[in-house]
Amino acid sequence: MATTTAPAPATEAGAAGMGRRVLVRVRAVFGAPTLNAALLTGTTLFLAVFGLIMVLSSSSVESYVAGGSFFTDFAKQGAFAAVGVVLMLLAARLPATTWQRIAWLAIMLGIVLQVLVFTPLGFGANGNRNWLAIGPLSMQPSEFVKVALCVWLAMIMTRKQARIHSFWQAWIPAGPVAGLSIGLVLLGSDLGTVVIMALLSFGALWFAGVRWWHLLLPALGVGLLAIPVVLSSPSRVRRVTAFLQGCTDADYYSGCWQQLHGTWALSAGGLFGVGLGNSHAKWSWLPEADNDYIFAIIGEELGLLGAVVVLALFALLAWTMLRIVRQARMQMTRVVTGAAMVWLVGQAIVNIGVVLGVLPVLGVPLPFISSGGSQLIAALLVVGIVLSLERVDNPGVHAELAAHGRA
Repeated sequence: MATTTAPAPATEAGAAGMGRRVLVRVRAVFGAPTLNAALLTGTTLFLAVFGLIMVLSSSSVESYVAGGSFFTDFAKQGAFAAVGVVLMLLAARLPATTWQRIAWLAIMLGIVLQVLVFTPLGFGANGNRNWLAIGPLSMQPSEFVKVALCVWLAMIMTRKQARIHSFWQAWIPAGPVAGLSIGLVLLGSDLGTVVIMALLSFGALWFAGVRWWHLLLPALGVGLLAIPVVLSSPSRVRRVTAFLQGCTDADYYSGCWQQLHGTWALSAGGLFGVGLGNSHAKWSWLPEADNDYIFAIIGEELGLLGAVVVLALFALLAWTMLRIVRQARMQMTRVVTGAAMVWLVGQAIVNIGVVLGVLPVLGVPLPFISSGGSQLIAALLVVGIVLSLERVDNPGVHAELAAHGRA
């Protein structure tokens, strides 16, 4: 009589083992779905999508007045977002060792691009010479210098990890190279970007473990240097004066136009806002409504609740990056993530502080949300680099790889 036999247990165990090995390999290559990675990716993409919605709302009128359609600027920003997301995903899947290998190339390329700003390829906008025109496209090299600084400073701090407590070991060559990069941007009169780059550089050294008193003297030197830099520009003097003295209706035409209209837009929003797309300030009243002052449009259209949501998202971004820093085993991961956090969250604080009137006008965009292709692509790219390092530095993946003989 014929009988049926159950599959051999060894065969089932072998198939299950192969399945686990395949899963571990996929996770190692494409990124482990850790809480940190999920939160960072989700928060970043949510901010980018929210930014597209707000760019459409805030730029539609100016886009039409400039001779295009209501969707011209939105379409450009959507294309930049698509490029940035693709670069973020590609960067997240590269081996972590890639960033140390290309660090010198990245910083040198960034410096060369910034030098080209002062050639016929470069041009100015809003008083700042910080742009390159390449055919029909334009770019802001300083945004990509920020990315290069994050990676290069992390590489230097990794190589000098054992000697980081020496003042000269910490600052050579970090100080001269970072100073050159920042100085080239300052030559183009973009003080807002200079402030963010300086914060990024000090943040990188802080998270690398440099002693705080080794950061204090250079920080004081930078602060003293800022005084003649501000005084050298009548525009900067007007901004600082308006900030110190306060803006009133009497100052409407004397340097306070943007600040006052930003404040009025925020106050008009109330608790729930006037409704998405219903801003009055964007009708050619508020300069840079889709860029530096987009937070004012958010407050007007979505109210206090919408503004608080944006603040909560950046707080979540900071918390997630701090978790990655705290859990990191590699110096490279700590420094890149810490520097990127200081850049993105610090720039958000500066942008929102300017709109709220608690900081003088500096002219920096709100990361992921303001219009502008260079800043959006650079921000998404640095998040991809952090995801790449977090994936390899994730203890769970290392344990699984070790268990299957792949560590």
